[in-house]
Amino acid sequence: MVKNITIFTTNTCAYCGMVKKWLGAKGYEYEEVNLDQNPERQKEAFEMSGVLSVPVTVVTRTDESKEVVVGYNLAKLAPAIA
Repeated sequence: MVKNITIFTTNTCAYCGMVKKWLGAKGYEYEEVNLDQNPERQKEAFEMSGVLSVPVTVVTRTDESKEVVVGYNLAKLAPAIA
């Protein structure tokens, strides 16, 4: 079961908007961390994902396990939140 969802985004990322729209359509709430407004959190996103691109979606489950999804990857995101 999903405890929370965090999406690392930037202002110019089209895929970020697509992930947010998809999650909203499914009725999921999420925390958005805009890296343009919070550059100090860029290291956190990189350490979890291993990439410097966005979106990075972190799904934390109630057992505290995490699934990290890079990009607009519904094949990975959909099962992560199921």
